[in-house]
Amino acid sequence: MSAAPVPWLVRVLPFEWMVAIRYLSAKRRQTVISVISVISVVGIAAGVAALIVALAINNGFRVSLESSLFNATAHINILERQPLYGIENWRELMPQLRKLPHVVSASPSLYGQVAIKGPHLGQGAVLKGVPVGPGSAVPELLKHLTRGSARLSSGQRPPGIILGSRLAQQTGLDVGSDASVISYQGKLTPLGPSTSVFRFRVVGIFESGLYDLDSSWAFCSLSDAQHVLDLEDTVNAIELRLDDLFAAPQVAEAADRVIGGKLVATTWMEQNRPLLNALRLEKVVSLITVGLIEIVAALNILIVLVMLVMEKHRDVAIFMAMGARPRQIRRIFIIQGLLIGVCGCVIGLTLGYTACALFDHYRWIRLDEEVYAISYVPFRSRWTDGVWVACAALCVSLLATIHPSRSAAKILPAEALRYE
Repeated sequence: MSAAPVPWLVRVLPFEWMVAIRYLSAKRRQTVISVISVISVVGIAAGVAALIVALAINNGFRVSLESSLFNATAHINILERQPLYGIENWRELMPQLRKLPHVVSASPSLYGQVAIKGPHLGQGAVLKGVPVGPGSAVPELLKHLTRGSARLSSGQRPPGIILGSRLAQQTGLDVGSDASVISYQGKLTPLGPSTSVFRFRVVGIFESGLYDLDSSWAFCSLSDAQHVLDLEDTVNAIELRLDDLFAAPQVAEAADRVIGGKLVATTWMEQNRPLLNALRLEKVVSLITVGLIEIVAALNILIVLVMLVMEKHRDVAIFMAMGARPRQIRRIFIIQGLLIGVCGCVIGLTLGYTACALFDHYRWIRLDEEVYAISYVPFRSRWTDGVWVACAALCVSLLATIHPSRSAAKILPAEALRYE
């Protein structure tokens, strides 16, 4: 049995480990086995690294989009089942909704379609009226202002308005600028319906990270929004924020019993179901696609071990003639397959996590905000992903060793040494 010199550490290992390491490090007569061994390591490493990167991208999109959406929207929205004239009895419902379990805050809001005109251009927008004054909660989205402040007062003249960063850029408005808000709820004249124009002053600019919000949303006080939309003391949504996001379905059921049949409680899961389903489907497709790489690498391990059994059948016969038991022979080839899998996992995890850190830090992959809502591909790697990915790769490697190790254990010493 020709083998290369091995370190002293190998000599103190158990018999199976010593032989397995010597076989992997020995100079073989058949160079193709060494080549396939390297290809197996590369295949396992590529599969592990690709899976880590794919999961990091999926987690990054999910975390980025969910955080931006949670800043912009409530965990539960109380809406009209059939949108008509708004929620007129919202003041009576507020105390009851605040008493529900997990509810941190309940806030009325009013949405309406308007047009905002600046010195350059006009742009369609969603005007959202929020309560202001003592005891009123500041919307999460307004905690991310890039300029100005979130001070909205219903008594100031001209009234204040806060614009999304892209909306301000498109209309040429900035903090301190006067904006014209055009309402489609105009008066009826002999010549037909006319629009109403209201003068606002920009007091702040927010940036959520989502293109749709930053390019089309504007905030003002609730009373000013009611004035613009020509409504009395009416809102069209009551927003609930919870201390536990995943308790939303239970809280929505409790809210339905309070609000009556004309209103409905919708959770953040229902509002963003298409997006969440798309992310879930993307994750499944990534797992299947990258899993095929692992299967190909496992087939390479299988080929390596089968060829090793054919090459080392004389050595195996001598071991068994000297008293080695079949289970020890099986372990030799199982350990070889696992060593290939471990080397591939270590290299793959190192490459995968390093690539995720670099791509996320330098934001090398840019995106079109108008299509993907965010400007770059976010990477959010988790150590738990590395654990189960490595375990899956090792399991695949272990499965690939079953047939060759059994074949090696069935070698008959007398038959193998008869013509030697």
